[in-house]
Amino acid sequence: MRFSNLPLLGLIGLTSLLFTAAPHARADGPTPYPPKTDEAAWPGKGPIRVMDWMPDNRASFWTRREKDQGAVVFVGSSMIGNWKNLTAAFPGLKVANRGIGGDVSRGLLFRFKEDVLDLNPRALVLAIGSNDLSAHADPAVVIGNVAAIIDLARAHNPALPIVLCPVAPRENPKAPLKPGALEDYNARLVSLGAEKNASVPDLRTPFVTPDGKQIPEYFGADRMHLSPAGYEKLGTVIGAEFTKLGIK
Repeated sequence: MRFSNLPLLGLIGLTSLLFTAAPHARADGPTPYPPKTDEAAWPGKGPIRVMDWMPDNRASFWTRREKDQGAVVFVGSSMIGNWKNLTAAFPGLKVANRGIGGDVSRGLLFRFKEDVLDLNPRALVLAIGSNDLSAHADPAVVIGNVAAIIDLARAHNPALPIVLCPVAPRENPKAPLKPGALEDYNARLVSLGAEKNASVPDLRTPFVTPDGKQIPEYFGADRMHLSPAGYEKLGTVIGAEFTKLGIK
């Protein structure tokens, strides 16, 4: 990792975070998730989630560690994990999908080194936060976790291009958010992108009508997850960011 441009105190803090976020790497598979009740074992703050499929997802990722070296890594929760045609969306570009449905920012912070940084990514697309908001986490706390993730990425490669995806419009009555939480989180993400030199595309305007309602064809029946047409639109938006960043 490249730490030469970091002040000593910053280096100490990031080194501590690295050890907290990813315990000593195993040779035979990813570091197991700590118990959900062991608050001190998890980096960051806010909700903790460990679903039955998450260890299996990570075990699958582990088998592709060599194959996915140097890829543009897409990481996050279901918006990334459900992107089944990711490779086709970016022809000619080596990509790797490290999304896990249901994940929260704290879980991503825990697995970030092994699932992402160990791939020595060429660029990073990060989409996390929706499940934190579903758990009614404070947007400021979630942004703190995202900032820590970015700091780990920059410590690994200060020049790494990073795209931060806001939480897309959602209208699922079974997963209500605190009023204003989504807008608060997305506004903070834009500010964080400016602070950390990361790109933040607009994931609202392309997905809503002029009066601010979801465009139905871009969303599934739950009015939260993207439809195939929604992923096609998302690919166009992310592709435009890649063009700006010179990723091709």
